[in-house]
Amino acid sequence: MAHLWIRAEQRKNEDRVGLTPQGAGALIRKGLRVTVEESASRIIPIEGYRAAGCEIAPENSWPDAPDDAIIFGLKELPDDGTPLRHRHIMFGHAFKGQHSGRILLQRFKAGGGCLYDLEYLVDDAGRRVAAFGYWAGYAGAALTLKCWMAQQNNSICGPVSAYPNKDSLLTELRAELNALEVAHPDALVIGALGRVGSGAADLLQALGCSVTKWDMAETQSGGPFPEILHHALFMNCIFARPGTPVFVSAQEAAKPRRLSAIGDVACDPDSDYNPVPLYERATTWAAPAFRAVQDPVLDVMAIDNLPSMLPLESSEDYAEQLLPTLMTLMDLNAPVWARAKDDFVRCSQDL
Repeated sequence: MAHLWIRAEQRKNEDRVGLTPQGAGALIRKGLRVTVEESASRIIPIEGYRAAGCEIAPENSWPDAPDDAIIFGLKELPDDGTPLRHRHIMFGHAFKGQHSGRILLQRFKAGGGCLYDLEYLVDDAGRRVAAFGYWAGYAGAALTLKCWMAQQNNSICGPVSAYPNKDSLLTELRAELNALEVAHPDALVIGALGRVGSGAADLLQALGCSVTKWDMAETQSGGPFPEILHHALFMNCIFARPGTPVFVSAQEAAKPRRLSAIGDVACDPDSDYNPVPLYERATTWAAPAFRAVQDPVLDVMAIDNLPSMLPLESSEDYAEQLLPTLMTLMDLNAPVWARAKDDFVRCSQDL
């Protein structure tokens, strides 16, 4: 019997979960054993999982889970260097040249475990079976807009927190925009045809901002892209990979421009392929903006868990997408799981 263990997220401001009580019940009816850790922050209360028939475990007890348990979480594990003996399903951020990812892979090698990276669970066409992308784009555009609004008051964006739902977020943004009594900013979104870019464009258009939508056809020249500098906002909504062009370099940022706020939703500063090489580390909920240029100002918003700004909607959406794949956990030789393991093995070979 496959045993899925839902761990509590340990990261601050991370309230999401990849499995709902309804999904857990479906897995149990399928024949899986499901354990859910208690959590002080998870957006969905533990009572729903208990009612669905899940076993309940103390928060952060997964290191003591049975050897055959498959540990499922979203964001990174505690950075304590301990060997990892279990099979883990999570966003590892370790397969694209990230320097910190090498440390994670070394922990798996030391413990004999395996990483099934959620970003690499793909179907036969190479499309991810589940993604938070839409809500990352939606929240990322909201925060980039907040950065721009703070600039209009000669300030920098202050701390942010989660919202109960998207309607409450939109209501707040509309009020803040209207209070400025200036024209709404325009934006250029790269990756506009994907899930991330669609979310960013939807948020901005819902607030009356003009959006220029670019995708592969507009960026295939490899750059530079002066059009980016002619918009107030720029949203990078494509993930870094070999061959990704640089969209805004330090040299470009030094040129005359209207651009004053960048939302790097992909947020991969640790990657060799970062298309926005103006910052060295992700920004935070406490300090969402990094001031890359002082005069004229240019802020970069690069928070790496953006969907947590809308944890309920993003969790429910993602869990619904992922559930059909979780239903096949009893056969880890199924194509989706086998491909993900192959990626792990390939990226671990040179350790």
